[in-house]
Amino acid sequence: MDNKLNLTYITLNGYVEVEKYRYVYFLIIFTIYAAVIFSNSTIIRLIVFHQSLHEPMYIFIAVLLINSTFFCTTIYPKFLLDVLSEKQIISHTMCHFQYFVLYTSGASEFLVLAAMAYDRYVSICKPLQYSVIMKKTTISVFLVLAWLVPACQVAGTTVRALTVTTTSLSATRKVCNFTLQGIFCNKSVYKLHCVSSRVLAIYGVNVLLNIVFFPMLYIVFTYTKILIISYQSCREVRKKATQTCLPHLLVLFNYSFFCTCEVIILRLESDISQTVRLIMTLQVVLYHPLFNPIIYGLKMKYISKHLKRLFC
Repeated sequence: MDNKLNLTYITLNGYVEVEKYRYVYFLIIFTIYAAVIFSNSTIIRLIVFHQSLHEPMYIFIAVLLINSTFFCTTIYPKFLLDVLSEKQIISHTMCHFQYFVLYTSGASEFLVLAAMAYDRYVSICKPLQYSVIMKKTTISVFLVLAWLVPACQVAGTTVRALTVTTTSLSATRKVCNFTLQGIFCNKSVYKLHCVSSRVLAIYGVNVLLNIVFFPMLYIVFTYTKILIISYQSCREVRKKATQTCLPHLLVLFNYSFFCTCEVIILRLESDISQTVRLIMTLQVVLYHPLFNPIIYGLKMKYISKHLKRLFC
């Protein structure tokens, strides 16, 4: 029989009277969710329907926004349902599914950002070879890998029928604790197990290196190379590098900060105050999904132009 995990919602309990403000919270959260869906889908629609935006850079932007939408859709509907419920519960299986989707979409974002860094490097440092290197086939391979690699690492696959992935191992372990501190299922789900697994810990570090650390290292190296070459080139090249790379760097820094907050919440869960934990958790689910469409809508010249035409 499927276990039930009692989710303690730190955004509600201990701060306000839940019964009194329940529908107010529902309205606020629903409005934010609608704003996330509207802002992301608007830019995705512009990129899809305007032929002038069918370039690798804009395709990667659309994929990032799709990831953000997918991330929010995994959290917000359940969150809204729990706000209206007397008890916030989630099945063990559903908790692991949410964990899988969240970390797959999150890791995919790092790989897409790495692909965008490569695209900017070729565009600025090898402009004459850009059309030859960044073909539709290359873009398709990047996108397939960006989605497939995290899914295989996080979810469940085997290598020569021997490797069992993180979610498969965790989902089959005996559960002794039935309380999660948070508003969604993240790696704190491991704390529910009766006995901690060394295999899970080692495999988790391996996954972290493959889908976060190495892509991040490549991104830093690539943008450093772009910065050096742009500094040595003419003013026009420096201007192009600033205009096209700055939005990506802002998104990268913001997302890195978001991931750092997630790690801090997991590692220092019992050592930080409820207020700090509340603020950091809200940053994860509210701030980040709205940041990408705002940055790309304001900072990317052609997207901004099409947005002005759409609304004016």
